[in-house]
Formats: sequence, C-alpha cells, structure tokens
Amino acid sequence: MMSLDKKNKEGMVIPVADIVLLPGMEYTLKLTKISEEELKNLDDDEQFSIALPLKQNFNQNQLKEEDFHRVGVSFHVNEVEKTEKGYQVKIKTLDRVEINELIIESGFIRVEFEVIPDTIDLNEKGQEEMIECIKKVTREVSERFKGSDQFMKMIEDQKELNALMAHLTQFMPLTNEEKYELIKIKSLKDRSLKFMDYILKQKEALKLQLEMAEKFTQKANKGYRESVLRDQLKAIQTELDEGKSESAKKDKTYIDKIEEAQMPAEIKIAALDELEKLERQSENSAEYNIVRNYLDLLVKLPWKKSEPKVINLGEARRILDEQHYGLDKVKDRILQHLAVMQLKKDKKGSILLLVGPPGTGKTSLGKSIAQALDRKYIRLSLGGIRDEAEIRGHRRTYIGAMPGRIIQSIKKAGEINPVIVLDEVDKLMTGYNGDPASALLEVLDPEQNNSFTDHYLDLPYDLSEVFFIATANSIGDIPRPLLDRMEIIQISSYTMNEKFHIGKNHLIPEILEEHGLNKEQLVIEDGALQKIISEYTMEAGVRGLKKQLATLARITSEKIVSHKGELPFTVTESELDDLLGRKVSSHDKAQKDNPPGVVTGLAWTSVGGEILFIEATDMLGSGQVILTGQLGDVMKESARISLSLLKSRLPMNSINFKERDLHIHVPSGSVPKDGPSAGITLFTALASLVTGIKVDPKLAMTGEITLRGAVLPIGGLKEKLIGAQRAGITKILIPKENLVDLKDVPEEVRSLLTIKTVETVEDVLRETLGISLPRIEHVFNPSISSEIKIKENQI
Repeated sequence: MMSLDKKNKEGMVIPVADIVLLPGMEYTLKLTKISEEELKNLDDDEQFSIALPLKQNFNQNQLKEEDFHRVGVSFHVNEVEKTEKGYQVKIKTLDRVEINELIIESGFIRVEFEVIPDTIDLNEKGQEEMIECIKKVTREVSERFKGSDQFMKMIEDQKELNALMAHLTQFMPLTNEEKYELIKIKSLKDRSLKFMDYILKQKEALKLQLEMAEKFTQKANKGYRESVLRDQLKAIQTELDEGKSESAKKDKTYIDKIEEAQMPAEIKIAALDELEKLERQSENSAEYNIVRNYLDLLVKLPWKKSEPKVINLGEARRILDEQHYGLDKVKDRILQHLAVMQLKKDKKGSILLLVGPPGTGKTSLGKSIAQALDRKYIRLSLGGIRDEAEIRGHRRTYIGAMPGRIIQSIKKAGEINPVIVLDEVDKLMTGYNGDPASALLEVLDPEQNNSFTDHYLDLPYDLSEVFFIATANSIGDIPRPLLDRMEIIQISSYTMNEKFHIGKNHLIPEILEEHGLNKEQLVIEDGALQKIISEYTMEAGVRGLKKQLATLARITSEKIVSHKGELPFTVTESELDDLLGRKVSSHDKAQKDNPPGVVTGLAWTSVGGEILFIEATDMLGSGQVILTGQLGDVMKESARISLSLLKSRLPMNSINFKERDLHIHVPSGSVPKDGPSAGITLFTALASLVTGIKVDPKLAMTGEITLRGAVLPIGGLKEKLIGAQRAGITKILIPKENLVDLKDVPEEVRSLLTIKTVETVEDVLRETLGISLPRIEHVFNPSISSEIKIKENQI
C-alpha cells in the first residue's frame, strides 16, 4: 500500500451519498454500477481510492464536477465480492483528503488531492468521556422503543469515536449537508461536539413527537363527539346550500356510475338504497368503508347482457388444431357443443367437464375455447380449497369480508360472458368451513345459476352466459350431484406417435423460445426425441417430456455462454444417457417363453397401459390358496372365481385340489393392483398350470370373468392395447362387447396386433391352450343326475 505522506497525489473517486465516512473505520460499499477499469484500480494496492460525497445529481451516468463536495476520505480495499446487483467492497478508511482538481472522462473519475489529516485535539481520556456521553444519550432514546436491545449491544461494542459517530448517523434523519459537515470538520473535538448537537436535537424532537402522540390518543377518544359535530355541520351546509363536501361529490359520482352500469331494476334499487345509507354515514365510521366497498363492487360488476356473437366453427377448428395435436374425438365434441350454442341463442350456461390424466392439455383446451369464442379467459384453481366462502363469499357482517372467487372473476373479466376454467375440480376438500363442492352446485346448474347469490353481494347475479369448463384427473372423487350437472368429455392418454408429434411441433419450439435459443443452436434428432418419450418419461401426458426438453435447452444455453463446442448443438440418441442421466421408465417386455402357469395380462395405469404377468404354481399342502403381489379385494375375488370355475368345469378326478396348495402371484409387489379385468388371465394361468400346457408369450388378454363362465367388458382398452404393442405383444384377447371400443385405438397400433374377441371361458381356452372344456353338466356324477330324473318322473 502506498504512503500518503506526499501532497498532490492522484487517485480514483468512488461517489458516495447518504453516508458518513470518517478516518479509521471499516465499512462495506455497495456498488451497483462499476467499470472494469475501476474494478482493476480497486484491486491494485499501488493506486489511491477516494470516497467522495455527492451534494446533488445522484445519477452516476450524468455526473459533473460541481456535483461533488471537496472533502472526502481515502480508503484501502480489504475485499471485493460479486453480488447479484453489483459488488460489495469492504474498505478501511485512512485519512481525510481535499480535492484540488477533479476530471471526469468516459465515466471514470480521476482527482488530484492532498491529505488533510484529523487534528486529534482530544486526549484518550477525553475521547472515552465523549464516547460514554454519546452512548448515554443513545440509551435514553432507545429505551422508548421495544426490541432495541440488539441495537444497543452493537453501540456498546463500539470503542472508537469516529466509528461510533459514523454508525449512529445511519439511523438519524440528517440531511446530506449535515452529514457532510461532520466529514468537513478537521478537529476531532469540534466534530464530536457537532455530533452531540445533532443527537441532542434528535432526542428533543423524539420527545416532542411522543408527547404529541399521547395527546392525539386522548383526542381520539373524543371521536364520537366530533362525529356528531360533523353531522351537524353537514346538515347546516345542506340547509344553507353551501360548501359541498368531498363525500357529497363522491356520492354524485356513484349516482352516475349506477346509471352507467345498466343494472336490472331490482339491483338498481338496492344500489340506490346503499348510496342513501352511505350519505348518512360519517367518513370516520367503520360502516362508511363497508358500504363504500360494497357500492364499488356493484358499479364495477358487468350487468349488461352481451350481444350474441357469431361462432365461426371453421376458425374454432383451426385454433384447436393449431394449438393441440391429436384429440380428434375431443375436438369434435367441443365443436358440436359450440354449434349447439350457435343455433340456440338462449341456451343456458354451458358446463363442460374435461377428464383425463395430468399433462394431457385440459387447461390449455379451455384457453383455446375462449380464443375460439373471442371471450375473456379466466382460470380458477380449486385444488385444496376447503372453505365454502371461497366460492360463495363472506357475509358483509364479517371483518374483512369479500366476494367469492366466482364474482371476483366476473368483475376482473369486465364481461358477463367470459370463459371460466375451474381447474382441478376433483381436488376440492371438505373442511370445518363447509363443503366447497356443494357450493358449486348452484354455480354449475343451468337451471339455477341465472340467479346465483353470493353471500357478500347478497343479490342475484346471472351466470347463465358464462361458459364454465371444469377439469379433473378422475371423476371418482367428484360428488355425484356435482358430476350430474356437467357434460363429461374424456381425454385419454397420448400414444407414442402423438407424443412425438406434440414434442416436435409444439414443445421443442416453445422450449427454444423460453430459453432464448433457435433452431440453428439446438437440434434434437427424431431418434433422440423418441427415446426420451419411451425411456425418460413415464406419463400419460407430455409434461414430463417438456421438462426433459427444458433440461437439454439449459445444457445448450450453458455451452453457448461458456463458448464450449460448436453450433448447432445436436442431441443424438447415444448422448442421452450422459445428458439426462438415469432412465426413469422401465416397461415390461414380452418374454421369449412362458412356463405352464404364467400368462400375460393387460393393465391400465394413470400414465398409460402396461402388460403384467400372472404367475401360478402348486405344491403339496391342504388345499390352501395363497395370493400375493399387493392385490386389491376385487382382484382377489377374481382369483377365487377363476379357481371355482376351473374346479366346476374339470372332471373331478383330473386333479386332487384337496392335497395341493395353489400360489398365485402378480410381480411388482410394491405396486398396488386391483380391478376385475384380470379375470380371464387368472383363469388361463390356473388352467395352464393344471394342464401343463404353455401359453404363447406373445399373447395377452383382458376381460372380467363370471362364475357362469361369461367374459364381461372392461375399460381402458385403448391404453392397454398401446401398452401391449409397445411391449412386443402380437395377439390380444378382448371381450366381445369391447369390439366397439376398437375405433378409439389408433390405426398404427391396431395394424400391428391380431385382436380376437371372446364371450366365454371356452373361447378363452380354445385360443390360449387349444383345448375345449366339457360342458358344465358333464362334470356332475351321472348317478346323481339319474336319481334327480327319477324323482322328477315320480312327481
């Protein structure tokens, strides 16, 4: 560090404002704007740095010589730290300096200065007495405030006079000129006395403020008396017809607003009654603000009936196709609904329920419908709501009462016919404050919502022109009365091909735009995209796919900023393991060979279809049946039905069930499984076990079984067939009644599968084991049958 002994030194200036820097103290400067040259000088111990106070014009880009004071302080830099908003520079102040010449060039401030050290005219004892005196006054002030203990501890720890004065000035309402006076004074004694003058003035000012506050409190207790006087004054002014008050002007404005709102007659009468009530209130009364807030709501709500707009179905189809790939059945259903709205102009409120797995585009479909109808779009997230008042509002008698979310949304839209998306309607909860789902019954009932009554509004409001679109992942958690009020549109899982096209045509351009990239910087090959879909996501929608693509975009952004590699950054299939890490999905594949007792079934999951294996084996025992694999009650019943059916259809001497134990297991034991659709799979596994005949490993099946041997229809056929084709299955057995559901299965999947329909267990075993079961009457003992016939003849 260079010596400051010689005069007329040159150095760099750091402008400071609102702080007092005195010699011999440590401080942290926060610099939001600093050049590379200034940073370099700060790090160089051979360069002088001066903290120079500003007296005006705190815009660092337009500083002039006359903006600076002439006395500052030199400092040594201890540490420079980079922050989000600039730099933090920890300094140790050295000596006071006076500026002889100041030059500003391209934002860099250079000065010639000479050192003017403090005059230490207080001995050590005098400094200690002065420090103690300052601390005593500070204690007296801080005792008037709660929680000042920590502040006083910091003050008590100060041992240096300059540092103590500089620290306290941060908490004192001093002007810049008053702060500069402390820096300018050369004598330590005079500076200390000046500071004592400041702090004593602050003490007296604070004392005066506290006394005034005390008097104001006493005065506030006379509020009622003043209120009466104001009312009398208002009556006198009205009588003399002079001096319209401010509130009267506001009341006149409310009259205009009520007229402009075009309210129904009933609502207008109620609004005028509230306005009359407002005029009778004092502006200081609690009731005044309650009535005024209510009037504000009435005049801001849209009451005027909307003019019917012509719905262009062609444009609506274009918007839906442009923003959503696939979902043809869903789009057709929405367009049919819009067509009905176009034909029947007086159609009451439209309520749709879009049901499907997460990430399949339910919420964005609602937004597209609003765009197609040229209406305002409002989204309400209902997940986790457990208070009825969130829907219907609070009574105005409660403190802090406000309207429910429905009325607030209408007010926000400013139109009487917006599109309101009620997101996650299946995740409403029942709490101590009522049932929100029940509160929605009136909102979503076309027969009632033309006179919906919010608790806060307490007047009927017409919701019949609002297009409500609810979304849910499952209808099982929606109360039946609420479900009956909505028209359900099912949205199924996306196929691999649909996900590929969505990713390529929609998600990749969206991700590139979000991360500031373009097609010349990041290229994702088709093979890599398909591998991401199949091995790095496990979902019915495309939300997880978007996250993985965002990961690749972030990696590319980092490489571009760091100048690593060449552009474009191409993502290939072989690089995914390094870029995305471990695969997150592992789908079961068809085996090369299934031993007797092992059969391939089909399962539906919330993230698509899968194959599952039913394994059966037997051992010496006492006729016990063991079921494992975390099976639900319905699936356990299917296993018992299958066993009973097998026993009833086999000759009694084919197997001795009493001396054998049967064990049925479904792998992936940590995953709960339930449902009746594994019925024919369980039956086939048992039949394969007892006959010793293997089932083709490329054959899978699904269907519910009954005790009489009938095969009943099942759900989720589309997802199951997609999962089977992905797993390498080539032949499928499905219930005959599910034949009509095949039209929902993509042609790309159907063309790769041989699909057979079955009606009875005889059909199942004929296709799987190549055997025919005896008819049920052949199983019974012939002698018993003859005896029954003789008794019938005798009767």
